[in-house]
Amino acid sequence: MFVKLATTVGAGLIFGGVTAATVELPHGFVYLADVAPTIRQDIRYSGAHNFIGRPVQGYLANECVLTERAAAALALAQTGLAAKKLSLVVWDCYRPARAVRDFLAWSKVPADSRMKAEFFPNMDKVQVFALGYLASHSAHSRGSTVDLGIVPSNLRSLPAYDRTLPLRPCTAPKGERFEDGTIDFGTGYDCLDPLASTANPSVPREAISNRILLQRHMQRSGFKSYSREWWHFEFADEPFPQQSFDFPIIARRSPQANTQAKASLFYTHRASFKVAVLHRHNQRHQLCRYRI
Repeated sequence: MFVKLATTVGAGLIFGGVTAATVELPHGFVYLADVAPTIRQDIRYSGAHNFIGRPVQGYLANECVLTERAAAALALAQTGLAAKKLSLVVWDCYRPARAVRDFLAWSKVPADSRMKAEFFPNMDKVQVFALGYLASHSAHSRGSTVDLGIVPSNLRSLPAYDRTLPLRPCTAPKGERFEDGTIDFGTGYDCLDPLASTANPSVPREAISNRILLQRHMQRSGFKSYSREWWHFEFADEPFPQQSFDFPIIARRSPQANTQAKASLFYTHRASFKVAVLHRHNQRHQLCRYRI
């Protein structure tokens, strides 16, 4: 008799209600906070401050997850910026494939344009895929692509989003659009507008210089930029160039919590095995009684 002890869910296994995905990520992936803890994180798709206006499917925590190689390269870029008293801030990292499907479904509902005034003030939302701002197969799902900017290293905390305030166009000058704490890049993050194109000459001179600064530091660390979005970078030597992932992004555990969770998995698994053995023993006992 075979008793099924585990059920696959995304990238994790469930043993008696304990999810293995909460213990460790798939092989080759890490939490950025474990590799480069000084890099600021504001994972927009885990909350409501994004072009959809709600948390996106698969984003269960404000955590940046990347392949080990990409995370190590980001740590290198952070070291270079630290000498200038600057720091990276990440807005999106690994993106579950289910999030991409969520974007596609959202684009097909024209009536849902609650965030238009900020994120796509000059565009119809049905154009986001056709114009290249979103893709049906995102590079982010391979785990080595990141959206980021630069903030002063002495910034105490990232400004909070207040949904009760009126939305302001991402194309507005710095000081008039949402204040995200970054140095001026000419637009806000995820601004679905030609002004966000990396080489657009229409942004202020300071913003052009800051975009070049970001590009240089990222390129030196092994990343390549994307012409339509100044914030988007792909790690050139990515380990999974042909593979997309769909495991959810969950909260990072402390080393102590990981040890406790692994111990819980071990004892739960062992208890389940004992139950299976006992069940099989009882079945044999009943069969012997019937034979007598």
